Amino acid sequence: MFSRTERLLLRPGWPEDWRALAHAMNDEGIVCNLARAPWPYTEQDAREFANRPQDQLYPVFFLTLPSGHGSELVGACGIDKCGDDIELGYWIARPHWGKGYASEAGRAVACIASVLGHTRLVASHFEDNPASGRVLEKIGFRATGAKAMRYSKGRDAEVMTHEYAMDLSALKPNDQRLAA
Repeated sequence: MFSRTERLLLRPGWPEDWRALAHAMNDEGIVCNLARAPWPYTEQDAREFANRPQDQLYPVFFLTLPSGHGSELVGACGIDKCGDDIELGYWIARPHWGKGYASEAGRAVACIASVLGHTRLVASHFEDNPASGRVLEKIGFRATGAKAMRYSKGRDAEVMTHEYAMDLSALKPNDQRLAA
């Protein structure tokens, strides 16, 4: 599955992406804000992630800058099962922080989730990463007021998170709120 936003191409990861992925994820400041990525992030971790099969109901996209940028890897964004919920997750490579790519990709993935028949998304951020909460709000998530401890593989510790949810049932494919 592929998608295009104003500035990004969202595409599946390919086996040959492992080097760019390993380079982008070789940053403790990124990995410590993710629940499932280990630190240190090794070349083997990158190979496994780039080679993992795609689930059509729970796509994960590599975010790239098309055309004059040589398909540069910006980050990743996708949805996955999390218990009974569908969770949105993302990360952006440090050189691309502060450019709005996370919210642009997140809006696109929320629209894709709706088209796939999902009616609700959840997301969370670690308490010491409030910038991620601002991104979630820009995408259309609302804070639930709930907090929970969640294991961070990169930190090898339980960390307090703030939880968010987004109702997709009222979205339309050209919903202005989700337009990039």
